[in-house]
Amino acid sequence: MTDSPPRCVIVGAGHAAAQLCASLHEGGWPGSVTLIGEEDHAPYHRPPLSKAQLDPQADGAVQLIRPIAFYDDAEVTRITGQRVTAIDRANKQVVFGGQTLGYDTLVLSTGSKHRLPPIPGIDLPHVMSLHKAADAERIKAKTKSAQRIVVIGAGFIGLEVAASLRKHGVDVTVLELSDRVLSRVTTPEVSSYFEELHRGNGVRLLTDVSASNIAERGDGLEVTTSQGETLPADFVVVGAGAAANDDLARDAGLDVDNGIVVNEFNQTSDPAIYAMGDCCNQHHPLYDTRLRLESVQNATDQAKTVAKSMLGRPAAHDALPRFWSDQYDVKFQIAGISTGHSAAVSRGEPTPGEPFSVWYFDGDHLIAVDAVNDARAYTVGSKLIPKRGRPDPAAIADPSVDLKTILKSAQGA
Repeated sequence: MTDSPPRCVIVGAGHAAAQLCASLHEGGWPGSVTLIGEEDHAPYHRPPLSKAQLDPQADGAVQLIRPIAFYDDAEVTRITGQRVTAIDRANKQVVFGGQTLGYDTLVLSTGSKHRLPPIPGIDLPHVMSLHKAADAERIKAKTKSAQRIVVIGAGFIGLEVAASLRKHGVDVTVLELSDRVLSRVTTPEVSSYFEELHRGNGVRLLTDVSASNIAERGDGLEVTTSQGETLPADFVVVGAGAAANDDLARDAGLDVDNGIVVNEFNQTSDPAIYAMGDCCNQHHPLYDTRLRLESVQNATDQAKTVAKSMLGRPAAHDALPRFWSDQYDVKFQIAGISTGHSAAVSRGEPTPGEPFSVWYFDGDHLIAVDAVNDARAYTVGSKLIPKRGRPDPAAIADPSVDLKTILKSAQGA
């Protein structure tokens, strides 16, 4: 009697799931793959939700990561419009829609969920967040008849939404609790650049200010700030950060701590279950700390790690964290994690239309680079950081010194 082919079930249909399907297919996975997603779409690109899909000139259609034909060719069974409600670890089954499905390997790719600040009125009908394609469609539709919109939060999502909504010609006010935008990810210099960018494009940007109350007012809303100002709004978009969507794992008894805890192979506390993407928390060898990262690059890199383990070729995950954001005509790219840096060196001037970057050091080792319209700085940083490169800070600060020279002198140092 021969063993049955192994069954892989993937819960969640985002970037990590799409990559895992591809990597298993390319690697010759001998068993079945079933992909279960809550939405009716096949896995699609999430970053455009706050950008291209809100553009008044765009058709708003989702951008599939891979065509439907790919899943058919790879013999991936797609189950759409279903939410997995429980994991039966003892019997190796997942529960959804009143039925069960067995697995030999279960992969959780459940992503993140938006945080909703404890503001009175946050649950009113005209208060929205942007997490799924349907959210983008709803926001774009409401913008057509809107005049004034309030955005709560000035992180990547809040600022990207603000930039997209300004293209519709509506008045946009952004409220940020911190004293500067993007305060959790970058330096005051870069924050100041983006504040000027948005104000220059007509956004009213208020920092050190929070929303203390949201109330219905006629056909719209009225937002009261912590400074006592009242802001009329046709609707409100909340972009106040995200938390790991780890409830399913917690209820199943898996180790959870700011995300599903995984080892270097993205394996959970149950050897038959993996987790990848925004939902998981993993030790990163380069930074010697546990990280829960929200980025497309991390999701796809971790999916490749999971595939290698499932295919019997395990390799510890050590990919460099990378992020990006598009706002107006500005591309902001981040290589590495700057948390805990001991020094930051600027290259170029933060002038609109001109490239500049900030290089972060821990001692003499480069740990991160923020690049604004500067793909070369991002590329060089991405090469040096994993090698614990030690570029000369004085050379970085001097724009007359070519980046190739900096790269060559620092490699292997």
